[in-house]
Amino acid sequence: MYIFPAIDLYEGKAVRLLRGEYDKMTIYSENPIEIAYEFQKAGASHIHMVDLEGAKTGGTPNLDIVKEVAEKTDLFVEIGGGIRSMDVIDAYIGSGIDRVILGTAAVQDKAFVKAAVDKYSEKIAVGADIKDGYVAIKGWTEKSEYTCFDFCEEMQKLGVRTLICTDVSKDGAMQGTNRELYKELSEKFNMQIVASGGVSSIDDVKALAAMNLYGAIIGKAYYTKAISLEEAIEVAE
Repeated sequence: MYIFPAIDLYEGKAVRLLRGEYDKMTIYSENPIEIAYEFQKAGASHIHMVDLEGAKTGGTPNLDIVKEVAEKTDLFVEIGGGIRSMDVIDAYIGSGIDRVILGTAAVQDKAFVKAAVDKYSEKIAVGADIKDGYVAIKGWTEKSEYTCFDFCEEMQKLGVRTLICTDVSKDGAMQGTNRELYKELSEKFNMQIVASGGVSSIDDVKALAAMNLYGAIIGKAYYTKAISLEEAIEVAE
């Protein structure tokens, strides 16, 4: 299982939100590239990045930072947050980003997902952000009509290879991850499942690795030193 330490970007800074709420933001660093270097030094091979401004606006305000991480580190870089057009996908992948994550757009426009997968294959991932059993959209501010499993089934049919699933209620809360959800996803679907939200202890990492998941995202637990990244990577391997 790959460990994806995370950097959430807002106005060029590395931040974390609590349960996706923008008014509950903590700034962890003014210099995200330094954090990416720390991840690499700790043994990470992958990094998960989210443009929180992009999630709201659909633009790429932090593209330069994401590009810098791709150029200056050896990390596999994936980015999500407001990717709602082929132009934005082209901009990221053209800048050397390894994988882009479709969120709101994947829920609202199946034809777009299909076109993106047809063009970029495994470089396209989909984020399923689950709020009260339904897929949330627009930076988690609205709920769609899709249940988690119905949505995942649709994505699998469209040829999506990687699914990043976040339990919004667990995100940033440091109360453990939703192990039952990931177990069910791994059994039901033939996709690379990445667990996200509430991975807050080495026990969480062990439990997810035992499910043979493709990956787990570690955010707040890294910044608060609740999890040693080196140990998490060792356990995951």
